[in-house]
Amino acid sequence: SLDIWDPFEGFSAVASVPPSARETTAFATARIDWKETPEAHIFKADLPGLKKEEVKVEVEDGNVLQISGERSKEHEEKIDKWHRVERSCGKFMRRFRLPENAKVDLVKAN
Repeated sequence: SLDIWDPFEGFSAVASVPPSARETTAFATARIDWKETPEAHIFKADLPGLKKEEVKVEVEDGNVLQISGERSKEHEEKIDKWHRVERSCGKFMRRFRLPENAKVDLVKAN
């Protein structure tokens, strides 16, 4: 897999990132589970607020599954008075190297 988690990666760099950039990167870390069954490799992603049409699933380089998407900023009226904004907008992309025996021609998204 291309996706190795380092719990300390970027820890010291967070303070130097402007708050607006930190808000948009929250969506960039989409959480995805991957399990293998005798019949298939199953990926489940938490992508709240995204429509199915806004998520792209494709296979690249023969056996790399790429899941990507973008949540656009919602239109807001200038007179609106916000007390808190926690939902972020932005792009995300995750890549997973599938095993050599994966049947990439049968990849589908639900």
